[in-house]
Amino acid sequence: MRILVIGSGGREHALVWKFMQSPGVEAVFAAPGNGGTSREGAVNVPVPVDDLDGLVALARKERIDLVMPGPELPLTLGITDRMREAGIACFGPDSYGAKLEGSKAFAKEIMARAHVPTAHSAVFSDVEMAKNHVAKVGAPLVVKADGLAAGKGVIMAADSQEALQAIDDIMSARAFGSAGDLVVLEEWLVGEEASFLCLCDGERAVPLPSAQDHKRVFDNDEGPNTGGMGAYSPAPVLPDNMLEEMADLTVRPILRELAKDGHPFVGVLYAGLMMTADGPKVLEYNVRFGDPECQPMLMRLEGDLPRIMLDGIAGKLDPSSIGQSAKTALGVVMTAEGYPGAYTKGVPITGISEADALPGVKVFHGGTTIKEGALVSSGGRVLCVTALGDDLEDAQRAAYAGVEKIRMDGGFYRKDIGQKGINRLKGK
Repeated sequence: MRILVIGSGGREHALVWKFMQSPGVEAVFAAPGNGGTSREGAVNVPVPVDDLDGLVALARKERIDLVMPGPELPLTLGITDRMREAGIACFGPDSYGAKLEGSKAFAKEIMARAHVPTAHSAVFSDVEMAKNHVAKVGAPLVVKADGLAAGKGVIMAADSQEALQAIDDIMSARAFGSAGDLVVLEEWLVGEEASFLCLCDGERAVPLPSAQDHKRVFDNDEGPNTGGMGAYSPAPVLPDNMLEEMADLTVRPILRELAKDGHPFVGVLYAGLMMTADGPKVLEYNVRFGDPECQPMLMRLEGDLPRIMLDGIAGKLDPSSIGQSAKTALGVVMTAEGYPGAYTKGVPITGISEADALPGVKVFHGGTTIKEGALVSSGGRVLCVTALGDDLEDAQRAAYAGVEKIRMDGGFYRKDIGQKGINRLKGK
């Protein structure tokens, strides 16, 4: 089997790593890939994730049997539609299904139709009308750019002034470009977040164990939102015995609505949940693996992943083919100096081999490249040091031991990844 992974982050490195373990895989290509995907033995090809023509041409040229889009952008642009037209299997939703992530307003509409619990919200295309809404309902509020903003288009506004400023930033200053054509003003939910992912074949949804991401850049969930500073799986706030119930509540109703619309959803459907005092509520949907959740989740996944995905595309997903290690996995993201603002690039990185040599540790590359034979940083989230342990404390200990081995000038990471779960398990 010949596989093409689209993307260049830590999630894509983890997918390449997992695919390489399948006995039926002959070759893996990554477009454009990174320093980590090439180290795994994948062939990096410099085709951008938004070059659909180039990606289809590459898949044809290399006789690709399975395409796995990592990030949301190619999915929202319609890469699955294009690959299907070319007769190439692609594990992801069509462009209509991808609107669940590409448009928060669309996702809210589908949730309302499917009776999925979510925060009260209102959608605006006019700045003044949005500001009038703030004056009417007050704060705190969550202000969201409707479209894709690389995980950064969500502003938690503690007071009305912050909400008004966020509206100006999104809609007037165009901080997130066309993603701010519409703005979603949403109730501020209180609780603990969890990531809930299912593999879907159009009809069936098979839950994967829960995970918890850490969005804020600083310890104790302080500072601006990021693409994710670390994750662990499973998340004690969403135990295994709740997974089927959660699928019935948050994923399967969505599949039914999309199928009614003539667009059966194939791929990964990810519900970002807030576990509130009134029960779980969906914050948003993603239509792919999370990053960094993918890294610890794939370390725990047992089964032949390419085969599972091909079964999903064929509408024949078999839950018994998808197993999970009883162990816990935890990943710590190391970022470049300045992230999530302007950050430095080209910083040499050493110590990865030493970290990888530790028991249970695997370093996934997010923003790295090879320059003159040396590994250097090329993105904001540079590495995700991930470890498998007997329990959450063990995994946390092992991951941070791996972090200690790595040298990258100005590199930054949170020191409390997993602590919330540990506290919960201890009843704190």
